[in-house]
Amino acid sequence: MKALSLLLAVTIFQFIALSQNALAEDPTPGYNTKIPEGLLTPDKYPTRVGDIEFFDGIPTAATAEALYNHLDYIRGVQTFLNGMPAASLEAIRRSQAVNGKTQSNRAVIMDDLMDSNPLFLTGNTDTVYLSIILDLEEAGPTVIEVPAGTGPGTVNDAFFRFVVDTGPPGPDAGKGGRYLILPPDYDGDLDPPVGGMEAEVDGETYFVAKSSSWVNWYIARGFLKDGKPDFSSKLFRDGIKVYPLSQKDNPPEMVFENGSRQPINTIHSTDFNFFKELNTVIQREPVEFLDPELRGLFASVGIEKDKPFAPDLRMKNILIKAAEVGNATARTLLWYERNPGDFLYDGSYWKIGFPGGNYQFLREDGRGGRDLDGRTEFFYFATVNTPAMTKKLVGKGSQYAWGALDANGDYLDGSKTYKLNLPKDPPAKKFTSIVLYDPQTRSQLQTDQPFPSYNSEKHKDKVKYNEDGSLDLYFGPEAPEGMENNWIQTVPGKGFFAILRLYSPTEAWFEKTWRPGDIELVE
Repeated sequence: MKALSLLLAVTIFQFIALSQNALAEDPTPGYNTKIPEGLLTPDKYPTRVGDIEFFDGIPTAATAEALYNHLDYIRGVQTFLNGMPAASLEAIRRSQAVNGKTQSNRAVIMDDLMDSNPLFLTGNTDTVYLSIILDLEEAGPTVIEVPAGTGPGTVNDAFFRFVVDTGPPGPDAGKGGRYLILPPDYDGDLDPPVGGMEAEVDGETYFVAKSSSWVNWYIARGFLKDGKPDFSSKLFRDGIKVYPLSQKDNPPEMVFENGSRQPINTIHSTDFNFFKELNTVIQREPVEFLDPELRGLFASVGIEKDKPFAPDLRMKNILIKAAEVGNATARTLLWYERNPGDFLYDGSYWKIGFPGGNYQFLREDGRGGRDLDGRTEFFYFATVNTPAMTKKLVGKGSQYAWGALDANGDYLDGSKTYKLNLPKDPPAKKFTSIVLYDPQTRSQLQTDQPFPSYNSEKHKDKVKYNEDGSLDLYFGPEAPEGMENNWIQTVPGKGFFAILRLYSPTEAWFEKTWRPGDIELVE
């Protein structure tokens, strides 16, 4: 008790001393005491918004108008950058809609591989893609039957968040099985974690996962056999089945559409229409689909559940400019990385395929918060979100590296010729590939070659190897003499970038004892 009284006395003494010191200083004009300068707002000062003016800290009407316009603009840019995952998956959904509607038993399959006609963010030329849109609001709990022997598959929700993997990186481990995807309003006894769990339902075994959204995307890849897609195309067509659990005794027949060579567009807009696309998602999905922070951001520009998105002329003009700057910002994040940790090697411009190395885009497992720039960067040029792309899964899944700059740090110019050396024995059990992409569409580069790529299995008997077993690939408008089979065509006056893929990567990739050369300009 005496100690507490002594502490209280000391505190009172310190407060009195500080107060006397403040009174001893000359008072600030208009006040009885000295006011710290950091608390006061000047009557006028220049900013990026222009000169702003106040009367005794009260904004003038003109200043308030300018700052509200600026605030709406800032939030418009942030909505573009942070709403990108939703707009991207919505664009994929829209590409598969017939008369505005999708059906879970309807699949798009790249029977003849993906060529450069479809607009699809960094799609590969090396696996058979299978794409299905799930509508859990209409169908309820939905079953996906996956045959044994498929490549990796993933279910993502309407904000491109991970739900579950199938195939080698999934719980079926490549042996096949039945997956049950529960809708967001499911309130039964099953409580699966992210990534799913094995459970018995109505006497049958499923790998059960729950989504936070009505719309989900199932994307699976099938491997080539003898350099051809026929095996995986048939495997998917004969073995993939998707149907409501309520119809398991009489499931609807699957409908497959060959998407190869089709000029479909699966990419979100980068102008004012982006906000319309995002609004479509917000109106369709449950409120709880997004956290209050994101909901509040989108609502600040007029995108709010159960309310019309109808910006007036002032707001529309602001959002038009916000989309322009948001798009430019995303491109800057993509090409000019300022996070050293996102480069794959010291002294090299190859970048890791998944910025931050975390499928939830968390820095230091969440201690550093969300990597907002990394999330924007990834979804601006890629699709499919799975931990299999960030984990060390030796002999499973896939790994990626991408090169947007040459060995000198300059962007890649399709008018020039470049060389890339791949050392012998690439660390991949399945295959290694290089695909070139268009910087505008972030889709495959469209040239006279329908498949702008090299594949270690398809082309192993066609390319020329160096004496040490390594391989030189050339990128340019014309093939170097005698190297036509080692050449991928580019377009004069256009840029390009490259992605290196390794399917079923081996230890040498993760240990970095094997590494690609830098993309070198050929003078």
